Amino acid sequence: MVDRIDKTLNKMSAKERELVLDIMEQIKAGRIAQLDMKKLQGLEHTYRVRKGSFRIIFHMANRDAIRIIDVERRSDTTYND
Repeated sequence: MVDRIDKTLNKMSAKERELVLDIMEQIKAGRIAQLDMKKLQGLEHTYRVRKGSFRIIFHMANRDAIRIIDVERRSDTTYND
């Protein structure tokens, strides 16, 4: 998954990359209250954060165990995997 996230980050502009990396840091630090976060249907403990056209999908069983699964630009297939 990390290679896939790195590929996506490398395709972004510097401004977009900075924004997404900042959000990823907030998620990892557990500061998610102010983010546009929503639980994904049918998946236990899996959420997405929406920022513009980007979606950051992560798994959070508790605040100490947060794992970022994917970062993608919104498309018809964003939530398929």
